[in-house]
Amino acid sequence: MAKAQFPHEQSDGGEYRRQQDAFGGWVTEDGHSGYPAVKGRYHLYVSWACPWAHRTIIVRKLKKLKDVIGMTVVDPLRDDRGWAFRDGSGHSTDPINGFNFLSEAYRATDPNYRGRVTVPVLWDTQTKGIVSNSDDDIMRMFNCEFDRLTDGSLDLYPEDLRNEIDEVNTFIYENVNNGVYRAGFATAQHAYDRAARHLFEALDVLDARLATQRYLFGSRIVETDWRLFVTLIRFDAVYHGHFKCNIRRIVDYANLFGYLKDLYQLEGIAETVNFDHIKRHYYMTHDEINPTRIVPIGPAQDLNSPHGREQLRA
Repeated sequence: MAKAQFPHEQSDGGEYRRQQDAFGGWVTEDGHSGYPAVKGRYHLYVSWACPWAHRTIIVRKLKKLKDVIGMTVVDPLRDDRGWAFRDGSGHSTDPINGFNFLSEAYRATDPNYRGRVTVPVLWDTQTKGIVSNSDDDIMRMFNCEFDRLTDGSLDLYPEDLRNEIDEVNTFIYENVNNGVYRAGFATAQHAYDRAARHLFEALDVLDARLATQRYLFGSRIVETDWRLFVTLIRFDAVYHGHFKCNIRRIVDYANLFGYLKDLYQLEGIAETVNFDHIKRHYYMTHDEINPTRIVPIGPAQDLNSPHGREQLRA
């Protein structure tokens, strides 16, 4: 069997099984959790390359939390020491703790932590520890717990849609968000085949859903749209070739591609997409998949061309 990119997250049958999040604290508006929503107290560590971190970057942007929660971006090139803080000369650019590697944040929070170090991380500058490394939880915290500190009235998890949002989130996570990784990190043919087939079956379902409505839940944009967006924006540039998800490209889907462009063209979203970091991270850090570390120059894609979704109001 081929060597796994992350051996501790691989089954005996060659299937990739993502590790669970390690820290599950929660910031609350009234502070009953022990983490009160206070301006300047929390800091977000992210990677432009990582789709899970990208979700939190987008919600922070949409909820106008820039002046409430600081953010530091790690270097896209991750080696056996993990995510690093670099300014191009090898020096730390972490303004909060002076960390050289994100693993220092994990060890400061739990000296016995032995899992893989992941982004995003929500750091508490008062307790000097990690509140959460769950992108799901951080998105939800950003959506509602800091509202009194901003004028961001947007609700990405409206109460009347929560049951359906949770259901569609699970479908997208299992088959698309994590599906590309299950295909790309598979070390056995049958594991890859199953993951890739489920991925494209799910994309077909989502493309059909978007044929008659502008967004996944009609005319309203909710968190599910951004959960899907971060995978779609990386698909043709990375997952199609690097992860062998090559039955079709997103550009080949009339509805999904228009939907992707629609979201990309919303104010402030394009600036959260960094293809240089995305491509260098995937092609240069997954040595077991791309041992030459050559980064492809393509694909050519015009994400600013008309998306034609305006007429879909349902």
